[in-house]
Amino acid sequence: MRRFATIAAALLVAACSQAPATPTVSDAWVRLAAVPGRPAAAYAVLHGGAKDAQLVQITAPGVARIELHESRMTGNGMMAMDAVAALPVAAGGAAKLAPGGYHAMMFGVPATVTAGATLPLTFRFADGHAVEAAAQVVGAGEAAPH
Repeated sequence: MRRFATIAAALLVAACSQAPATPTVSDAWVRLAAVPGRPAAAYAVLHGGAKDAQLVQITAPGVARIELHESRMTGNGMMAMDAVAALPVAAGGAAKLAPGGYHAMMFGVPATVTAGATLPLTFRFADGHAVEAAAQVVGAGEAAPH
């Protein structure tokens, strides 16, 4: 009986530590542009599910379009930014949308989106799965919320 209890406890711990079946999103936030009318940027942490996934789109109410970008250092020491079609999210791993790396550029953000508000972002994956996350909105000069 004691051996059964030990095995059952081990299985319970293993089940609790497994990755979720589908990707999840945490720590979403948006930094508004310093100049009104210029693009804002969105950041988040993507947590992989049971199998590899690819983030292919982010949408938000009222925002004209959102593009996935990657920042990189050029050979002459300057930063450059390239649009990317997808962001890979490894099974059980994490991928970050963060300043200086992968991020989302938000074009046509409504003037009603202001610092201190939250903005719902919908993260869409190549397999059709979608996750909504409430993003905290910060002003251009404000510190990141996390």
